[in-house]
Order: sequence, then C-alpha cells, then structure tokens
Amino acid sequence: MIHFTTAIYFIAVLMFIFGIKMMSSPRTARNGNLLAGLGMLLAILITFVYIYFFHSSEPNFYMKLGIMILMIVIGSVIGWISARKVPLTDMPQMVALFNGMGGGAAGVIGYLDLLHSHGNVALKILAALAVIIGSVSFSGSIGAFLKLQRWINDRPITFPGQQIINFLLLLGSLIFAYLSLTQPMYANILVLLPLLLGILMTLPIGGADMPVVISLFNAMTGLAVAFDGFAIQNYTLIVSGTIVGASGTLLTFLMAKAMNRSLTNILFGAVGKIVGGEETQKVMKEMSIEDAAATLAYADKVIIVPGFGLAAAQAQHKVKELMDELESRGVEVKFAIHPVAGRMPGHMNVLLAEADIPYDRLYDLEEINEEFSTADVALVVGANDVVNPAAERDSNSPIYGMPILKAYNAKNVFVIKRGRGRGFAGIDNELFYMDHTFMLFGDAKDVIGKLVQAIKKL
Repeated sequence: MIHFTTAIYFIAVLMFIFGIKMMSSPRTARNGNLLAGLGMLLAILITFVYIYFFHSSEPNFYMKLGIMILMIVIGSVIGWISARKVPLTDMPQMVALFNGMGGGAAGVIGYLDLLHSHGNVALKILAALAVIIGSVSFSGSIGAFLKLQRWINDRPITFPGQQIINFLLLLGSLIFAYLSLTQPMYANILVLLPLLLGILMTLPIGGADMPVVISLFNAMTGLAVAFDGFAIQNYTLIVSGTIVGASGTLLTFLMAKAMNRSLTNILFGAVGKIVGGEETQKVMKEMSIEDAAATLAYADKVIIVPGFGLAAAQAQHKVKELMDELESRGVEVKFAIHPVAGRMPGHMNVLLAEADIPYDRLYDLEEINEEFSTADVALVVGANDVVNPAAERDSNSPIYGMPILKAYNAKNVFVIKRGRGRGFAGIDNELFYMDHTFMLFGDAKDVIGKLVQAIKKL
C-alpha cells in the first residue's frame, strides 16, 4: 500500500509540474491551472485512502474523518463562491487572503508536529522553521489584504524603533524554536511571535509595492509547506512546496528588478509615505471627449497603457470596444504592459484577457518602449507611477531608477484619470503636466464609452 500511495503522489506531483509549466503561456494557463487542481484533488483522495488503510482501527476514527471531510467541503464551497463572485479588481486581495490561509495551514502542521512528534532533531528543526515562516506568511498576507482592501491605511505605517522590534521578534522566534525542540510547551509561544512579526513587516510597505510583497509571502508559504513535507515525510508537500517557493522567489526578484530596487528597499524603504510639503501649483490641461476622439480616430498608431484605474472601473470591455472601433478605421493599436502595473503579478494581462483582447496585442516594457516615439497617441488608462518620468529624471524621487513605460515620447498623451490625486507611490506625476499631455477626468469605463460613441459619429 505504501508503494502504491507513493506512486499516486508521484503522478500528482507531475501534474503540479506540468500544470505550472502550462501557466507560463496565457494560451495554456487555464488548462494548466485545471491540471494542477486535479493533481491536488488526486493527492487529497490518495491521502484519505492511506489514512483509512492504516488508521481506521484507531479510536474515534470515523468522527475525525467526518470532521476532515466537512472542513474540506466548507473550504471548497468558500473557494468556489469567492472565485465566482469576487470581481477581478479585488483579486489581489483574494490572492493575498488565500495565500495567507496556505501559510497558516503550513504553520499549524509544523506546530502539531512539534507537539506530538518524537522524530529526530533535524526534522523537528524543519517543523519549527515551518511554524515561523508559515505564521509570518499568514499574518503578513492578512496585513496585505487589509491594506489592499483599504480597511487600514494603504500608505506606509512607520514608528520609532520599528526595525529593532522586528529584529527582536525574529530573534525571539528563533530562541523559542530552539526551546520547543526539547520542550513542546514552548511551541505555543513560538506561534505568537512570528504572527506579530508578519503584521509589523507589512505595515511599512506601501500600496505600490504590494505586488512584490504578495509574491514574497507566496514564496514563504511554499517554503513552509516544503519544510512540513520533510518533517512529516510527505513527498507531495516537499515537491509542491519547493516549486511554489522557488517560483515565488524568482518572481519576487524579477519584480524587484523591474522596479530597479532591492528587496530590502521594498520591505524597509517605506516608499509612498506621505511626509508633507507643498502641493504642486502646475496645471493639468483638460481635453474634451470630442477632440480626443477625433485625434484617436485619425491616428496611425495608438498605444494603450492600462493601470489599476482601468481595473477599478471594470473598463476592460470598453477598452476592447475602443480597440475594435479604431482598428476598423485602420488604426494600429497596441497595449503596453508594465511588470508591476496593477496590484498583483500579471494583473493587467488577466484583466485584458477577460475582455478577449488578443495576446499578440500585449507588449511588455522592453518590447514597446522604443515604439512610443512612433505613436500618435499614448492613451494612459488609470496608470500613474509606471509612466512617471521622475523615475528617469529626478534623483530625489522615491521611484528614481525604476524602468517606466516611456509614454512621454508619443506625439500626444491622453490620460484618463478619476481625479487629481497621486498614485500609490504618493508623488506627483510629471507626465500629467507636460505640454503634449491632456487629461480626460472621470471614471475610465464611462470616459472610454463616450470616446467610442464619439468616434462612431465621425
């Protein structure tokens, strides 16, 4: 039976690996997600078979089995309803919340193993590390959820001695992890310290850096799961946790590189904190819908730059209408996607795919930047910091050095923006005050809808 179970786990692991591989392309990502999900279902089913085969004679077995099945049903129903009902604009919050649940589950497994395991010290060390990392991921992800949901201030929250307190919490976690190896009672304190550490780690991080933070906590959850796998001798947890940890770590560093900042600066730099000062006295020039529509209709090339404002307005289908109308008039339309646009990795790609915008119209930063100089119009829809020239020109700017989409090189720049506020980084955008930049204030869905109607009348 053990060999049969191991073989099924191996098949499940292969399904995880191929599923994640398929997620590397938008065309196969949906099927890849389904394949990985089926792999998880297979792993769960064989686990129940294994439990029944070896533990069915234990006291209260069927009651415990019933509770486990009930919890799986409840979790599955919550997950299904959330996936169906939560709008794409709130998907980053859901990703943070669900990742937190994974980290918390990994922490609980490590905690129970510390309390009840009589294995060797090396395995107990891995279980203790799973408790620390999983607990930090759980509370940190909850903190990210609260910030993204704006239930707490999404600006960096700092206080004197914050990093010293974080260090002491980490040191205390390691001390109690060591003590819990021989005295399981200390595992109760071990759980509490990293929970507090996770929250305090998230407080000084602003909304602009949340995509990187979510990716980091995802990597931490994977690492905790892998440590659990070693501790309880479960190969599926080892492999799946390692894959998630490795891919999450790689994505975290790639996104940090896309912002031209170190991970240390992202975690401790408090970028986006409002420190006061005078508001700019420069004026944003507005343009009428009719004038903007005429310019778009008679352009040769239009590059659309989507940002979180597009997601917040649920304007992706209106953007598709605009693209279709312009292309019917012979206008070349492309989309410029910044690696950290939106609030989670790949946010804009998923959003535009939902509206059936072809994948070959989407271009990343390196591919599209040279083309802005040949564009008649760069249409910025709800994007802010990712098109801010201050990243290139102002050495005192907190986003200085971050690669941006060079929308300012287009002949005309139209910016659809709900208001005159700043982006997540909390700084003014120089692009909005340039001579060839014109503002279209209002909800993106409403503004784009009016543009489409105005173009149709020409």
